[in-house]
Amino acid sequence: MSDVPRILAFAGSLRTGSFNRKILSVAADGARAAGADVTRIDLRDFPVPPYDGDLEASDGIPASALKLKELFKAADGLLIASPEYNSAVSGTMKNVLDWVSRTAPGEKPLECFKGKVAALCSASTGALGGIRGLASVRMILGNIGVVVLPDQVSLPKAADAFDSDGNVVDPGRRKALMELGGALAHATRALMPGRA
Repeated sequence: MSDVPRILAFAGSLRTGSFNRKILSVAADGARAAGADVTRIDLRDFPVPPYDGDLEASDGIPASALKLKELFKAADGLLIASPEYNSAVSGTMKNVLDWVSRTAPGEKPLECFKGKVAALCSASTGALGGIRGLASVRMILGNIGVVVLPDQVSLPKAADAFDSDGNVVDPGRRKALMELGGALAHATRALMPGRA
């Protein structure tokens, strides 16, 4: 068994110039530097309809959601950059978590989540950096069996936080994001099956 933690990284924003995608890149670099194998995905590549129990009953879980489920199952850890929409989690993020949580034939309930380790970060144009949205993501993940690291990183006033190349200007925030990715890699490795 490999001791290289496999981390799935994604942002809960679909916008092309998303600030959360930018900070996800920095945190993912930190995870890689700590020895993790990071798979970064764009949720635009996995379009799913709004969760509807009637749709699931009639047509089953959509193909894109099944592909996402396989990626979640293959991962040991989750690196999530989640925007704050109206003081809570984005609809995109919540919808993805809802579809991935559905039990496919041959799966155990919440198999895609239980025992995973997650690290959270956010960027927002507001003064709080999206921390209110992270509270709801933390609650959802904790309730479906994910171990969420206590440390999180938020980047306030994101419209002015990046240079023309998309790099985080504040060296302290950049270091914090790198360290978050590193902490996820280390915690995931420590909690992988077969570890004492």
